[in-house]
Amino acid sequence: MKAVFLLDTNVPLTIKEVQTPEPGASQILIKLEYSALNHRDVWIQKGKYAGPKSGLILGSDGLGTVVKVGSETDQNWIGKKVIINPSHDWGDDPAAFGNDFKILGNPEPGTFAEYIAVEEKYVHLKPTHLTDEEAGALPLAGVTTYRALFVRAAVKSGEKVLVTGIGAGTALLALQYALAAGAEVYVTSSSQEKIDRAIELGATGGFNYKEENWFQTAKEETGGFHVIVDSASGKGFGNLIEAARPGGRIVFFGGTDGVIGNIVPNKIFWRNISILGTTMGTMQDFKDMLEFTEKHNIKPIVDKVFGTLAEAQDALDYMHEGKQFGKIVLTNV
Repeated sequence: MKAVFLLDTNVPLTIKEVQTPEPGASQILIKLEYSALNHRDVWIQKGKYAGPKSGLILGSDGLGTVVKVGSETDQNWIGKKVIINPSHDWGDDPAAFGNDFKILGNPEPGTFAEYIAVEEKYVHLKPTHLTDEEAGALPLAGVTTYRALFVRAAVKSGEKVLVTGIGAGTALLALQYALAAGAEVYVTSSSQEKIDRAIELGATGGFNYKEENWFQTAKEETGGFHVIVDSASGKGFGNLIEAARPGGRIVFFGGTDGVIGNIVPNKIFWRNISILGTTMGTMQDFKDMLEFTEKHNIKPIVDKVFGTLAEAQDALDYMHEGKQFGKIVLTNV
């Protein structure tokens, strides 16, 4: 089969012919049709992500058809369209993953390939309301944002929610999930076009984070936010503390802007602000995310579909530019 490999950091991805995996006793072999990119793929290539730095098949999201199953696996899977939960070996504590936790695509072989063999417990039927491209784009962003909003931040109907960096796949799903839960949602971006598109999707308003004191304007207009969802961190994180109302919750799952600094402690403890870290989710979180997504007919927004595995590096370069509004999908042929 063909697979896209990262042979070393900061070098272009390479397509190699490798042996098609055989499913183990409790595994399922999937012929992949679509996979989706996540920012972790960019960071892995740049050597800025924990885990192996070379010899990897990248990709955490995928949609495909089951072609073979292991000896202990239900034969009824064969021929079914499926998606894969990329959050593996979480452990017994739902509050935080254990030492064996891993994410598909690093260190396990990922979805930028023609076939993949995964444990049956991580395979789920494709949600019927989604296209194949949408289904392939759902898993990682879906479980990440679902856990962030509902398990960690416990967002409630009627609360004001701010989603930063609208345009990213996770941010757009956070917007959609929060709206479905009855929240009043605002967004940030450096692009007025992206803010306007978010408003078309149901956001009440938005703020350009490049503008000085945008957080003061946001607080004056909204009274402050009950929940803030962030994936950037960096120097701007202090502005999120300013934008939160007393008792607010800031939940974050990324660090694309680097280290958080210059935080004034009393602005957190005096106002009873909760700062919540989160990564991926449990198997139950993934099941709950699928149920919520189907119940509310939520569809991941797909920005662009690349035609073949040979375009994987072009797709990563496009993601790194940061101009997308939605998920970037790769066709696995």
